[in-house]
Formats: sequence, C-alpha cells, structure tokens
Amino acid sequence: MASYLNPGFEKYQESLNAKIYIDKSDLIAILNENISTTQKYICISRPRRFGKSVTANMLCAYYSKDTDSSFLFDNLKIAKSDSYKKHLNQYNTIFINMQRFLSRAKNDIDQMLNDLNNFIKEEICEQYPSIDVSKFTELYDVLDCVYQQSNDGNEQIKKGFVFIIDEWDCILREKQTDATGIKKYLDYLIVLLKDQSYVALAYMTGILPIKKYGSHSALNMFDEYSMTDPGEYASYIGFTKDEVINLCDTYQIDVNTMKKWYDGYSFDESLHLYNPNSVVKAIQRKKFSSYWTQTETFESLRRYIDLNMEGLRDEIVKLIAGNEVVVNTAKFHNDMTTFETKNDVLTLLIHLGYLAIVPDSELKGIDNDKIFAVHIPNEEIRKEFRNITEDNQNYPGIYSASLDLQKPIKIYKKL
Repeated sequence: MASYLNPGFEKYQESLNAKIYIDKSDLIAILNENISTTQKYICISRPRRFGKSVTANMLCAYYSKDTDSSFLFDNLKIAKSDSYKKHLNQYNTIFINMQRFLSRAKNDIDQMLNDLNNFIKEEICEQYPSIDVSKFTELYDVLDCVYQQSNDGNEQIKKGFVFIIDEWDCILREKQTDATGIKKYLDYLIVLLKDQSYVALAYMTGILPIKKYGSHSALNMFDEYSMTDPGEYASYIGFTKDEVINLCDTYQIDVNTMKKWYDGYSFDESLHLYNPNSVVKAIQRKKFSSYWTQTETFESLRRYIDLNMEGLRDEIVKLIAGNEVVVNTAKFHNDMTTFETKNDVLTLLIHLGYLAIVPDSELKGIDNDKIFAVHIPNEEIRKEFRNITEDNQNYPGIYSASLDLQKPIKIYKKL
C-alpha cells in the first residue's frame, strides 16, 4: 500500500479490531450523494479525540482504488445503502495528514508544501508509469494530466480523485502568528482543489472551521459543518445516546453516571452526543474521570481564558456555577489569534469542545448574527475549568463567586 495514493484499509482495520467500536459507516452514504456534484467539497470540524482520524481512515479504506475492502464493510451500516457497491474501491484516493507533513518539515510551511507536492507526485508517477508527467512541476498539473489520460477518453466513465485531508487546520493552530505562511497554505489548497475537474470528492476535517478574511471564507467552495452548525452530520460528531446506552448495557456501566460525565454536546432536544474518547476510556479503565487533559487543548483553555477581556471572567464564573451565557458566534474569524471580543474567545471554546450550545437556544440577532446560549457540557469539562482556574491569579475568588450564584438559570428562556 502507498502512503498517500490509495493508502488502503489497514489503518481502518485496526479500528475495527478494537474491543470497542461504534459503526458510523452510514456517513459514507451521505458523502456518496455528493460525489462529482457541486456539493463535493465538505469540511467537518470537531474537537480533538472525537474520531476525526478514524473517519478519515474509514473513507480511505472505502474509496481507495486497486484494493478490495468489501470484507470490512459488508457487515456494516453502509452495506445497506444503494450506493455501497457503486463507489466501493472505485477512486484514486489521496490521503493527506497535514500534521505529519508539517512535523516532517519541522514547521516550515514552504518545506511542507514542497514535500506534499513532491511525495504525492512521486507515488502518482509510480502508479501510472505510462503517462509522462515529467514536464510538470506542480501537483495539480500532474493530477489533471493523469485524470485526462487514464480514463480512455470516455467522458461517461471518468472518475476523479477523492481527497481526504486530516488535521487540515494544524497550520492555523501551530503557526498562529505566521500570516504569510497561512495565506500561502490556503492559496495552495485553493489552487489544488477549487474548480478542478479531477476532484470527485474533497473531505477535510480538523478542529477549526475554515479561516475567514473579513466575512468571507478563504476556501469558499467548501460546505462547512462544525460544532456551531453540524447540520446533517451531527450524529457522526460523537457517540449518540442510544450508542452509549448499548455500550453501558454491554459492559455493565451506570448510564446515568456516564451521562453526567460525558454527555452534553446536543444540537436539538432529541440528539445528545457524548465525547467518544472519554466514553471508551471510562469503559476500558472502569473509572469515571477526566481524560481531557491528554489532549493539547488543555493548555489552549488556560491560555484563552487568561485573556480575561470585557467581562470574560464573570462569564467563566457563571459557567462553572452551572449557568448558561449568551454568545454571538457570527464574527469569529476561525483562527486562534484574532480576538476582538469575549464572544470570539467563547466561540473558540465551543470549537475546542470546552463549551456546548444549548439545544434550540438560538436567539434572533441583526446583521446575520448567530446568538446562542452555551454551557459547560458535562462534569469532565467542568473539572478542567476548575483545575485551570483554581490557583489562577486572573480569577481570584472564583469558587466563592460561583457558589454565591443562585441555582442554574436558563438564560435563553428569560430572553
């Protein structure tokens, strides 16, 4: 198996071999509907340890050409879809883990883009030795040449490339102050993907939504789904209530305690989502605790609440006490440096998974504002807030302040 072109099914097979596995393969049926349509660009962002890489590996296993992964999928949910066989192992699939490319290049964006261009191009040349691409230096020219010449000239059977991009936003997170490098990276993605006939499907995943410049997205061809607006992909962000109930029944775990610790990511009154990594860890270790500090976003929480801008401290006190606060998410620039108001900080915490939108709490705003009530979703995250603010000089007396508050108030109902 290649590393980038048609990487196959081995990584996904490891997930299926795990003791605890939840079948989310019906996501593929939704993606299949968008192949080779104007909706073929899809970006789904969610917090760390919410299964992004597992999903990316699943898509690679399903779409990768020159392999047969049917033995993995025949007994999964996707096998019941009418589109299952039509798209199974039918596409040249390019898998890009941006974090690995950035780390390999020692955080040098120019070197990262050069490596990405050359390594993938090399694998394509090995796969298609009869197609001469030696005159091309850019990956997009190579892809277009292969697309045009490898389909026998029959427009009816042409199949483009499927792109699976994991950790797409790592540059925005790790090179936060490098505006030139970030722009160069986003421009590279635009040229590689936008309006290219060789793209059959482009699926990106990361923590942050796509970077905005003003009110516009830098990659505006993508349909975005995030923790503030997951749309039809909401049930694939984490473990659903029914899935957790089944796990608790299988492993004899108290479902109410599981709910207290890891529930709280809800997008309507009926859909409750749990942190999948924490649920699995709690079952494996037979202990309810916070497993959140094993992710790098722990330090992000400390750093961003320390900004303490325009009353942010008071909002944090209310949240720790179990209350809700109102957040306008519309003006967030989808990065980790452009903070103009406390709304920007609180919106970032939603995308990092530290806050969650209260179901059906959207309020009417002006100028396309998106105003929601938010809360700390569960005991796991509340514990992280307490740990970080306990001895923090920016939050003196936070516990006495939170204890002095009355019982939790549903702010959106008052408004």
